[in-house]
Amino acid sequence: MKTVLAYGDSLTWGLVPGTRERHVFADRWPNALERELGEGARVIENGVSGRTTVLDDPFGPGRNGAAHLPMMLSAHAPLDLLVFMLGINDLNYSNGGRAFEAMQGMTRLVEIVKSHPLEPGMTAPQVLIVAPPHLCAPDDPDYEGYFGHTIEESRKLAPLYMRVADEQGCGFFDAAGAADVSPVDGCHLDAENTRALGRALAPDVRRILEL
Repeated sequence: MKTVLAYGDSLTWGLVPGTRERHVFADRWPNALERELGEGARVIENGVSGRTTVLDDPFGPGRNGAAHLPMMLSAHAPLDLLVFMLGINDLNYSNGGRAFEAMQGMTRLVEIVKSHPLEPGMTAPQVLIVAPPHLCAPDDPDYEGYFGHTIEESRKLAPLYMRVADEQGCGFFDAAGAADVSPVDGCHLDAENTRALGRALAPDVRRILEL
């Protein structure tokens, strides 16, 4: 049995667009991925709304992905694959974050995975970096004011994350080719699209895990 950890933000947690509610278990992309993989793999969903790659959130604790990653690596060891889908919240940081800083944060996350101390006989998991779907202009002007420049910056994440994947020897997947965010808030996935993302990831995950 292969074990996969899906480490992300509200897109992984399964936030319903325009609400503070959560998609039902079957609709969240990590669980849709597990169904597609079949009995040979288990996918652990670990999403936190507002999670960044390496930044502390001044408005809420526990959002720094790098700070909590070592604990997750130990808690769920041994892992065969770690899937990262983060970066959008880095762009929102102080209303001025850039995709380039998110790339640096993603690099740091991969470095943590590679250097994390494990129990004897265990090996570091492989890594699949997923560039989040592009943001879009939301129907609600309140959301537009929140995201601001991040719509343009979100389109820069994929080529930058691909560079990290090439340099670090990781897999790469561009979620923009598999799912579209909802215009309700311009950021989150409706049930159909979050399921579609999980299904689309399955071929790459099978290849990496040799299933």
